[in-house]
Amino acid sequence: MPAASTTLRVLAASVIASLTVTGCQTLDDAGVALGRADLVNDLTARMDRALEQTWAADYQLPGGRTASIAQTMKPLRSTYTWPEGKITVTQEAVTRCEQSGGHTSCVVSPPLLTGGKPSVVVYTEVRKHALVTPPAVIRLLTDAAFDPEATIEQRDTTLAGRHATCVDVTHAGKSFTACVTTEGILASFTGTLDGRSAEITLSRYTDTVEASAFEVPAGASVVDRRTATS
Repeated sequence: MPAASTTLRVLAASVIASLTVTGCQTLDDAGVALGRADLVNDLTARMDRALEQTWAADYQLPGGRTASIAQTMKPLRSTYTWPEGKITVTQEAVTRCEQSGGHTSCVVSPPLLTGGKPSVVVYTEVRKHALVTPPAVIRLLTDAAFDPEATIEQRDTTLAGRHATCVDVTHAGKSFTACVTTEGILASFTGTLDGRSAEITLSRYTDTVEASAFEVPAGASVVDRRTATS
């Protein structure tokens, strides 16, 4: 079972025990806490499993901008592309690209240990650019699940032809909406992330990935900083 899933179940038991033993809340409140934890547990477990699968997704961003995520397990690699840049992580290198003045420049660095999930490195990097990532949404959902004052309402929808479970969350004076497909792909997010308004909507999903997704953009200048070996 994924670590996030295990943590949620342990904390859910603690919350329910507190509600029922103190007598400050009712058994119905304990049931609500369990149901909420189970819902969040399901969504976060879906997203966590997706980090270990092969897929590609395209997203719409505000202002007509776009972004994309792709990853494969054999070989192990992942990439995230957005209007101003791209980062690709493989077992051979980490490639960071930036676009400025109509020109794209890329820097190739030595590979990093990924623990079987190269996407973790990708998501850590792109968060610096205020982009929405599955791990960031997992964190928000987990925080809300154990706030007794939070409200979490579930509904279903279809995005990019995929069934998705959505939650409308109000927590700590803020609200956000997140949708996750049956496959565990983040289908949409609208809310505040790291103090900034953020929005992302799935426009295409596929479980096959073209090798070209991991290549540097056409016409980009490339600086390879990997240490040469004999």
